[in-house]
Amino acid sequence: MSKSPVRNGAFVLYGAFILCGVFGLREHKEAACTFYQAQLAPAAWRHARTCKSLAARLSSAAPERQRGCSEHSPPPSSLKRLAAAALTLIACAIAPTPAQAQIAAGPGAWSANQSWAADTVNGGNLTGYFYWPKNPPTLNGKRALVLVLHGCTQIAGGDVIDSTGDGGFNWKTVAEQYGAVILAPNATGNVYSNHCWDYASTSHNRSSGHDGVLLDLIKRFSTNSQYAIDPNQVYVAGLSSGGGETMALGCLAPDVFSGVGINAGPPPGTTTAQISYVPSGYNATTAGNNCKALAGSSASSFATQVAGVVWGTADYTVSQQYGPMDAQAMRLAYGGNFTQGSATAVATGGTSIPYLDANGKLRTTEITVNGMGHAWPAGSGGQNTNFVDAAHVNYPVFLMDFWFKNNLRVTRANAPTVSSCSASVSGTSVTVSASGTDSAGTISSWRVVLTGPSAVDDAAAGSGASFSKQYADLANGYYSGSVTATERGTGLTSNTCSIAQFLVGSAPALQPPSNLSVTATTSNSVSLSWSAASGAGGYNVYRNYAHVQAGRAHDSGGYALANGSNQNMGLDNTFYTSTLAQTASGYYVIGTCP
Repeated sequence: MSKSPVRNGAFVLYGAFILCGVFGLREHKEAACTFYQAQLAPAAWRHARTCKSLAARLSSAAPERQRGCSEHSPPPSSLKRLAAAALTLIACAIAPTPAQAQIAAGPGAWSANQSWAADTVNGGNLTGYFYWPKNPPTLNGKRALVLVLHGCTQIAGGDVIDSTGDGGFNWKTVAEQYGAVILAPNATGNVYSNHCWDYASTSHNRSSGHDGVLLDLIKRFSTNSQYAIDPNQVYVAGLSSGGGETMALGCLAPDVFSGVGINAGPPPGTTTAQISYVPSGYNATTAGNNCKALAGSSASSFATQVAGVVWGTADYTVSQQYGPMDAQAMRLAYGGNFTQGSATAVATGGTSIPYLDANGKLRTTEITVNGMGHAWPAGSGGQNTNFVDAAHVNYPVFLMDFWFKNNLRVTRANAPTVSSCSASVSGTSVTVSASGTDSAGTISSWRVVLTGPSAVDDAAAGSGASFSKQYADLANGYYSGSVTATERGTGLTSNTCSIAQFLVGSAPALQPPSNLSVTATTSNSVSLSWSAASGAGGYNVYRNYAHVQAGRAHDSGGYALANGSNQNMGLDNTFYTSTLAQTASGYYVIGTCP
């Protein structure tokens, strides 16, 4: 056997090692194996046999890996060094790391057009786009996944997203705010001759048609570890036929979707001919029963799902009666008793009516948007054409806030706790130390703020359970400060630990307090207030007459003037009060006595 293919294979295998090392062996062993299979000489690939065997070889002991290579031909010494380096890299990749280290930053842009699962019912492959944010997730260290469905006559690339800016349905800003992945697929086929989603299907199921390819899309992203999706934070929202499909998916797979956002969506069991009116005999109970029937054995998951519904008061395409009916149907599916809360205003023309369950948990919201027609309420920053409204409510902002605050499936982490903090002074240097705990993992960053002559605001003072950091060459004077800790994975920040006032260098001359004023008077009392003087440990207050009699001031034309500075203290009597500070022998200013 020629040695050349094996040598080339060794180089390619090393490339596969690097691929696994960069992206995580267990998560990307298939990608590494694909790379290996495509590039390695056939004889060498037969030695690896399958992706599973390659993964097993990579995770076995180093000598065994080296023996596996030598069965064909011992690599030259240079390749041995490469292999040794690769094995070290693999060992590092297998070692467990803190949760936040696994959250990869995305490009912060919409992807190119993608092709996903084949739709054997409607024809073609599911295509579309996804947004992978740069920012980390804000809830429990895992990303949320949001499926967004366009309406009839719309497309994902021209309406839901706008690659040149926010535009479209306006999901980009909230994706970055919450660190959430957004999916924007195109409806397969040409359902109802208008590129609609098949919300009115009489055979909704989890394995075929629009329901099947969309659930497959959710699974693709949820199980791909590079996106770090939390299965308890999967949501769906859509307009019109996309709103109807949103409700159908929420009913069909309540175990998958922890929250839904229905925008002008006809409920399950209605036909395309009934979008503009509610058929006779159809009501919220009908819709609720249809919803529960779709769920089947997954109906128990309704207990932890939440739903938002929105519609415009000028919508004459889809019956406005479906709005509150959808919300009531979801409550019927959820079961139990609900209490209607007080209506609240939603910025730019909306009114929201909340409903709370018997445990006081917010479960559904109903938003009417005054003056909005049949459109997705994108709000400022969205496009304002083709059934997208940029002049009213920003529904992505509302929905994300509603979902994240009221998610019933996420076990919410506590913020880090700072147990102690202090500052020690040596000359003009200050060392700040603190310690704390983080139940969600490890404190990602400590922040130190010092106020004084040389202000400090250090958001990267340290990490871990404790830190100690020195700040040198501070100007003389009095300082105070604070320390906080932040957990990057959850986005939570601790309580503030205050550092008591301390002195760097020699004490500056004590300055008089400012803004001295009389706040109240009675027949026998006067109340005073003033702004604190830096470095003052206390204040002595004297009536002007007493100052004159004690030799700290003198009378001039009925006014008491401070000796030395001649500052006018007011009338020389027992009713006027001043505070004097002696700054030198025989020299007084309106201020404090040390």
